[in-house]
Amino acid sequence: MLVLAIDTATASVTAGVVALADDAPPRVLGQRVTVDGMAHGELLTPHVTDALADAGLRPADLDAIACGVGPGPFTGLRAGMVTAAALGHGLSIPVYPVCTLDAIAVEAGGGSPLLVVTDARRREVYWAAYDGAGRRVEGPGVARPADLVGRLTELGVTQSAGHGADAHADVLGLPVVGPAHPTPLGLVGAARLALLSRAAPGPLTPLYLRRPDAVEPGARKRVTRP
Repeated sequence: MLVLAIDTATASVTAGVVALADDAPPRVLGQRVTVDGMAHGELLTPHVTDALADAGLRPADLDAIACGVGPGPFTGLRAGMVTAAALGHGLSIPVYPVCTLDAIAVEAGGGSPLLVVTDARRREVYWAAYDGAGRRVEGPGVARPADLVGRLTELGVTQSAGHGADAHADVLGLPVVGPAHPTPLGLVGAARLALLSRAAPGPLTPLYLRRPDAVEPGARKRVTRP
């Protein structure tokens, strides 16, 4: 099974082609990953094209798409989800939504309770907690790192992963493992069971977790002559 993996929920612009089979670990055939939080719209489509070229494949060869749905900032997240939805529609293949934090947790590996943390801007982080088997047990949520510290004992986590974990390691006080950003292997790994069973994908719904910075303009103020 050939799966295109896409994620733009973090500062990373991620695209890759992964071969998935029942009896073998997922294998990356081609990928492009650039960490640039301002270039999701500019780089994603070329990254998809280059990843396919590296794999020696055409879009028509793909069987499915795994797309990160956040949590993440509005503008970047939309770039990946719209691209995945358009490709899925054009190629008539299913698009499987993947929580971006789950993808990072898969790459970090199980064994110990894990906290995955990514940057939410506004001095906040997105987070989720996982048990030793890699199952998400809490979250995703959004919080200030200092507020999250008060929940670490309750969550029972002993290590952390994600760019936010590294950036706030001095506050969280947890050893950092795994990738800073989602990878094609992690995205496909998080959707592995659904992909292999060819189950109907869930809705492609973004995990924004909070309202956007932009607001509709209010009514114009009335100006009177002095």
